[in-house]
Amino acid sequence: MGKVGKRVRRSTLAVLTGAALAGLLAVTAAAAAPGEAPQGKAAAAARTDVYMKDVAADTGVQPHSYGPLWASPDIKVCPTAVECAVSQNPIVGVTNYLFLKVRNNGPYGSGIDNGVLRVYRTTPGGGATWPTHWTQIGAVSVPVYPGVTTVTIPWTGVPGPGHFCLLARWVSPTDPMTFEGPSTSVNTQHNNNIVWRNVDSVRLVAGGPRVVRPFAIGNVTTAETKNDLVFTQPAEQARGARVFVDLGPTLFERWQSTGKVGTGIRQVGKTELEIVEPTKASISGLVLKPGERLEFSLAFSAETALAKETALNVTQFGPDADGTARADLGGVQYLLADGQRG
Repeated sequence: MGKVGKRVRRSTLAVLTGAALAGLLAVTAAAAAPGEAPQGKAAAAARTDVYMKDVAADTGVQPHSYGPLWASPDIKVCPTAVECAVSQNPIVGVTNYLFLKVRNNGPYGSGIDNGVLRVYRTTPGGGATWPTHWTQIGAVSVPVYPGVTTVTIPWTGVPGPGHFCLLARWVSPTDPMTFEGPSTSVNTQHNNNIVWRNVDSVRLVAGGPRVVRPFAIGNVTTAETKNDLVFTQPAEQARGARVFVDLGPTLFERWQSTGKVGTGIRQVGKTELEIVEPTKASISGLVLKPGERLEFSLAFSAETALAKETALNVTQFGPDADGTARADLGGVQYLLADGQRG
């Protein structure tokens, strides 16, 4: 994987003009949670600005040029009501706890804010349409004073298989969204009160069974699109780890119809590919219909014990709702580590 850091985004508010912006604004009211009034402009004198960080360097400026947008440090999952040091994968079937940090020193307002913090889940991956593909986990009404406030939300009855993308939204009448349209990536980029976290720990035992994870790619536009799945990892990758992608019959047939274009991959089964160069692998030309989101599987294994943890980013790139031809539509960071270590 290339180092996680800044990436260039071509989608800015400048392109959200005319019909494109009108379409996104029209979705804002429809996207409001049930029983929640659509947000209008806050009165200038009452404007507050609570924000959450997309990345560690985020200061609340919207939009910014850091990435990836989908690995927020301000969402953490823990197995108990005592905050853990590092976010963990949720445990299926029991109550887990979400710890969210909200910051009341944003650049667009000041003063105590009162609002609702809402958290949602979806299948890991990219191209999740707002609000269609998101299911609310929980919500809490809280005042946010100047400084950093940690909000705890219980997550009861976590469904299997226990691997999710998480989205948090701070909803306040005095700290309104810029807009919310169908694209989760555009919404996150342009609203400092929305954050997104797609990070999954994968513990691998040398010679042990494969560890399987679900992954989905979607089309947030109203036209058919071609999408790429890109794999990036540091050159000092976890030696001994192997990564497989089973596209399933539908996606494999569509990939085949566009020429089976890819780099750093090899076919090892009827619909399965192996990533042989994880520092620069890609699967290109995955066709998706308007509004469609399809799930496939990733599998990980280890031939030898992994010497150290390494991060593998799997990202969907394709057309976005704001007109960007090739945008980061979301992805997952997989933290690969030796399953026999403490």
